Amino acid sequence: MLDITLRPLKDNVFAPLSRSVPASITPVHITAAAFVAGLVSCLFACAGHRTPSLIFWAANRALDCLDGAVARHRDQQTVLGGFLDLLGDFIVYALVPIACVVGNGWSGQQTPGLAVALLEASFWINNFVLLYIAALVEKGKDELTSLAMRPALIEGFESAVFFTLMLGMPCLVGVLSAVMFVGVVFGTGQRVRWVVLALSRTEETAGMKRKKR
Repeated sequence: MLDITLRPLKDNVFAPLSRSVPASITPVHITAAAFVAGLVSCLFACAGHRTPSLIFWAANRALDCLDGAVARHRDQQTVLGGFLDLLGDFIVYALVPIACVVGNGWSGQQTPGLAVALLEASFWINNFVLLYIAALVEKGKDELTSLAMRPALIEGFESAVFFTLMLGMPCLVGVLSAVMFVGVVFGTGQRVRWVVLALSRTEETAGMKRKKR
């Protein structure tokens, strides 16, 4: 919801930092470091150590912003780099709620586990919609290009806020997961609606062209 609005602020913060990164460190190196920091954060969360978990989570988020800034500054943006960046984000995002549940020893309690399970399921559905949109755009459906980055209620910034709260207050992981689940489902619904409308317009246009023939 706020990703597009906050992007200029993020660029203003990380663009200057990107110039100080040594040439020997590539954007992919930073992406890998971000991924490792995210995994370490989850490991500390599993062990119930909140402070180091939050520190490594903050490092993950900062490095995740820095790799793109360095790539843009050096004009080294690649499809592979974008893929690895998203792959790392998807893995860490999926592990954070689970790590918080494990760290609180709630494996025998159904409510938090159910909320996290629903949240994880919503991630799968939302990611399917995003990937389907990307596939349509790749096929050359220009009418859908504007949908590729369509905003939704829960995006990167909102996800980072929820995960930070989970890591800082793991006792609330059940409630936070339930609230985030509702937000993700609503946002997915927004994107599905946009896709359906766009595809409907595309089909109508194609139908009119066939009639003219």
